Amino acid sequence: MTSATHDVLGIGNAIVDIMARTEDDFLVAHGMAKGSMSLIDEDGARKIYAAMGAAVEISGGSAANTIAGLADFGARTAFIGKVKDDHLGRAFSHDIRATGVAFDTPPAADGPATACCYVLVTPDGERTMNTYLGAAQNLAPVDIDPAQVEAARFTYLEGYLWDPPQAKEAFLKASAVAHGAGREVALTLSDSFCVDRYRDEFIDLMRTATVDLVFANEAELHSLYQTSDFDGALQQLQKDVKLAVVTRSEKGCIVVAPNKLTPVPAAPIKELVDTTGAGDLFAAGFLFGLVRNADHATAAQLGALAAAEVIQHLGARPQASLKALAQAEGLPV
Repeated sequence: MTSATHDVLGIGNAIVDIMARTEDDFLVAHGMAKGSMSLIDEDGARKIYAAMGAAVEISGGSAANTIAGLADFGARTAFIGKVKDDHLGRAFSHDIRATGVAFDTPPAADGPATACCYVLVTPDGERTMNTYLGAAQNLAPVDIDPAQVEAARFTYLEGYLWDPPQAKEAFLKASAVAHGAGREVALTLSDSFCVDRYRDEFIDLMRTATVDLVFANEAELHSLYQTSDFDGALQQLQKDVKLAVVTRSEKGCIVVAPNKLTPVPAAPIKELVDTTGAGDLFAAGFLFGLVRNADHATAAQLGALAAAEVIQHLGARPQASLKALAQAEGLPV
């Protein structure tokens, strides 16, 4: 196996987040399930934008946030995702490259606009997302460069990719190329509502070793196995995948290996502002630990550190240097 030129390659929906603070009444009035991610069409996007309060634009997308976090730790990273050559597409491209991520997917000249996600943050810090996939859903197998996948130690995929059929095919192509080159594939389940839609397919990805590492939160785990029995779900997860991490908000996380469960506490915070990106940045820290050959507990500490940073401000990408924070805690960088 040739040496990797990238630590992690992310493949996901290239999205710009349009974020605003709101009250619970707004969610009820617009029929939104608090804490969920719903797919909307262009007309729905226009209506939400017209109704929501003052907003800020911040580049996002689940896997893109993870890759940006990895780059902030000092990892060598790349990203594949589809944008249109429009205002939001140029903003996304600029922002991800500015973090040091290699981003070479050519923008679409025509077709739907660059994807955007209307993120509504309630006073308790919970985020409710309404996503217009736009150009992102046109990610296709042709956009997957086999040489780039083969050169990455990990290929990281987001569960949201399972919505658009072409992106699903791109996902499977990337996994096959990575495994053919002796690399590893990680998947984040993304959202419990996403798991509801594709439960059987996600379990199949795990049991067929199409993915080697799975990230899930408690809600996603319960949805995956359709049970309220947390311990029972953990035991089943242990049987189904080589390695997993289940995040539990302020209760920390549990690293799930074939013969061992490793609980790791959450990192302390001063104030919870916005949970957007918590799981994405946890994955960034954990993957960074793995590419630095840290043990599972140390990797989880890095994940907890990154998640704690991102939930203390608005937006899903770090504002403080994750590398500096890790160094201050004596964690490997």
